[in-house]
Amino acid sequence: MSNFIPFTRPSFNQETIDAVSEVLRSGWVTSGPKLAEFEATLSQYFGDRPVRCFANGTATMKIALQVAGIGNGDEVITTPISWVATSNVILGVGAKPVFVDIDPITRNIDLNKVAAAITPKTRAIMPVYLAGLPVDMDQLYALAKQHKLRVIEDAAQAFGSQWQGKKIGSFGDLVSFSFQANKNLTTIEGGCLVLNNLDEAKLAEKFRLQGLTRQGMDGMDVDVLGGKDNLTDVNAAIGLEQLKQLPPYQTRRAELARQYFDMLRAKLKSAGLEGLRLELPVENFTDSNWHMFQVILPLDQLNIDRAQVMTELKDLGIGTGVHYPAITGFTLYKNQGYKTSDTPVAERIGRSILTLPLFPAMADEDIARIASGLIGILQKYRKN
Repeated sequence: MSNFIPFTRPSFNQETIDAVSEVLRSGWVTSGPKLAEFEATLSQYFGDRPVRCFANGTATMKIALQVAGIGNGDEVITTPISWVATSNVILGVGAKPVFVDIDPITRNIDLNKVAAAITPKTRAIMPVYLAGLPVDMDQLYALAKQHKLRVIEDAAQAFGSQWQGKKIGSFGDLVSFSFQANKNLTTIEGGCLVLNNLDEAKLAEKFRLQGLTRQGMDGMDVDVLGGKDNLTDVNAAIGLEQLKQLPPYQTRRAELARQYFDMLRAKLKSAGLEGLRLELPVENFTDSNWHMFQVILPLDQLNIDRAQVMTELKDLGIGTGVHYPAITGFTLYKNQGYKTSDTPVAERIGRSILTLPLFPAMADEDIARIASGLIGILQKYRKN
């Protein structure tokens, strides 16, 4: 279908294509001068905090845990509504994820429920900023300070988000971002970690590349177990160009989100569906970067499930996504004794959340078309 609207699509201008060509022609394509330039530019962006880049946003979180010294027998508090990488990396370092239910409005971890989950084994809190909306950062860091916990912010979706006028990543503890293809800033695959000091940055560099340090022309040593998680100059060149385009991209995302609110409300009203509990996101135009626009379907009021809603929208040329089912429902986690019933809000939202298309290259009329399509389906399948 030629006019199919995907749920997301990255934008690359000619300057980006030229920058990649330049790297390819240079003969140096892996980690090199472009990566160093990208890290320095990101450091400046985050108020001169040390920044190191990695092959993906999963590696950034894993290495954040390693830098914080978290491992066997430790517990990390996190949310069940996230990409499974968030908890997989906790398992990967030998620690135990402890899932705390989410707030039904923000869909982020409910910080009011965190204290009850803290045990003597708790070493860190790993909040996730779903769709780019941060948690209450003052409350988060007050909790961490009170209980002497590290904070590893899974800000994978929150590049460009703010808290009280300060960029997410410009303050706090360890802050992890993803630059995967659907993110507000992409390097195709990649991510970065904002660290507290140069010692942590050096340790992160070791973990990034086999634990290696070099001295002089031929000296090398390995004193920690590292992996292979470096970012290439090709990726870094894309990131540098994306950073220049971020302000207009952010403005456009916010414009499209505003149109979604107006259009969905207007269509619900004109269809006489005010009694339908279609839950819209928090209308926050100061802190959120509008990485995604997600609605919660009123499944108990419909004669249709989410998969059927998605299929009907696809038939109308509209792509959608699911971000995310509750992690505790996956076999890997069920086999370890986790139950979705322990976090009922997350279970309900994970079952009924739907991501609608949102990316800078969308046209205004796309929003009208999506809103009409969705409300039409809800009207058609509403229980009497």
